[in-house]
Amino acid sequence: MSTETRPEEEQAATQSAEAAELPEAPAGGGESPGAAPVPRRRGLGAVLALLVALAALGAAGWNWWDARSQFAQVRQDLAHRLAEIEGGAREAKEEAGRSLDNLRQTESRLGVLESKIAESQSQQLALEALYQDLSRNRDETALAEAEQYLTIAAQQLQLAGDSRAALVALEHADSRLAALDRPQLKGLREKIAGDMDALRSLPYVDVSGMSLRLDRMIADVDRLPLASDARAESATAAPSSALDPSQPLWKRWLRQVWTEVKELVRIQRLDRPEPPLLEPSQAWFLRENLRLRLLSARLALLHRDQGVFRGDLQAARQWISRYFDASAKPAAELLAAIDELSATQIRVEMPDLSPTLEAARNFKLPREKVAP
Repeated sequence: MSTETRPEEEQAATQSAEAAELPEAPAGGGESPGAAPVPRRRGLGAVLALLVALAALGAAGWNWWDARSQFAQVRQDLAHRLAEIEGGAREAKEEAGRSLDNLRQTESRLGVLESKIAESQSQQLALEALYQDLSRNRDETALAEAEQYLTIAAQQLQLAGDSRAALVALEHADSRLAALDRPQLKGLREKIAGDMDALRSLPYVDVSGMSLRLDRMIADVDRLPLASDARAESATAAPSSALDPSQPLWKRWLRQVWTEVKELVRIQRLDRPEPPLLEPSQAWFLRENLRLRLLSARLALLHRDQGVFRGDLQAARQWISRYFDASAKPAAELLAAIDELSATQIRVEMPDLSPTLEAARNFKLPREKVAP
């Protein structure tokens, strides 16, 4: 606004100065230029020019003051804005510093995390390798246990002939292989299943029970009464009953007469020889030989020798029937046990487990590779 009014004031002052310098025209055309009123008009024009100049100077001063105040205001606004900009820049710089610090901390944390991730990956690889190793060792251990069970089953069939013990061992071997859950073991398990079916179809022979029964029979040999002792007791029992002093006299007389009559007639079986009279030492050897016969039958039972087993039992039966009192309860029980054992079939054709055992020994589990 001040810059627009200044040229107009300067133009008005110039015009007033030119008007003061020019001579005024004479009024009425009769007066000459050198008349008396000319100096007064010049003084008035100078005053007017001075007033105009002062007005122009005041306007210029006012414009200068206004411009200066506006410039000061602009400068103040600019300084204020510069201060705000500097504060914003300072805050931005501080924020950038904090961001840089956060970035450095983040980079350090990322470095730590990367190292931990690398360490965890190495640990995971080590754990996988250890797991594979343990799994391989577990499989090999289970296969070795199954092989041991198969060996026990084969020994039970060959040495003891115990099909039930062998069947239990085969079941344990199959359970160990089933726990592995490997398709490669299917053929071996099929062979074991075939052997178990063959053992289940066999008749059961209670070798242990029969052996214990023979042991009790051997212990009962000392309880067997001799036939000669029974005959002597029966011969001495009749006179003692005939001469019983507690009976009346007429009964004793009749008993004595009856005894004499019986002595006149004697009935004897000729198809059965009289039991031999044995001395005490001979009776001891007889009992020991009977024990040896029963022990031989027990050994034949363990070896599944049917002929020797029955031969020893029949020989023991003959000795008991000939030299001992067969009517006595111990002898009768022993003879009944001998007849029952003789009728038992102890020889059973056992299946051969050697192919299954050989397949288990030659079987090798494939080793799994650990990824690097």
